[in-house]
Amino acid sequence: MFKRILVAVDGSSTADQALQEAIKLAKEHRAQLRIVHAIDILNVYLGDGFVDPSEISDAQTKSGQEILRKAEAVAREAGIAVETQLLVIDTAGRRIPEMIAADAESWPADLIVICTHGRSGLNHLLMGSVAEGVIRVATKPVLLIRGK
Repeated sequence: MFKRILVAVDGSSTADQALQEAIKLAKEHRAQLRIVHAIDILNVYLGDGFVDPSEISDAQTKSGQEILRKAEAVAREAGIAVETQLLVIDTAGRRIPEMIAADAESWPADLIVICTHGRSGLNHLLMGSVAEGVIRVATKPVLLIRGK
């Protein structure tokens, strides 16, 4: 049923659970796996101007690449055909959920696997939910993995 599974990771333990579920599904369906991590280098709060934006961008990129490298190693160790992609928002008007959904569309994925941190109340209001955003804009089925 699923031949191309996209999983979004953010370096959290909940995202690790989503990756494990995506690996399990990929094994069961003999599917290809694409692991993505999104960074927003455009909407960085620079405060009082003492921080160099390129340093923040470089740090985000390195961190994202490391998250992908670790996730790729986990998938390869499980014997899964895998590729990775760092999704970078560098133009105004783009949001992480839209980038993930667009990548799933263009790859093209049969399923998106993403974690939800289960925030509620003020935390949800302030931080939003990438998973919720993906559900709203994706044209592909989305499997939510809730953190323990």
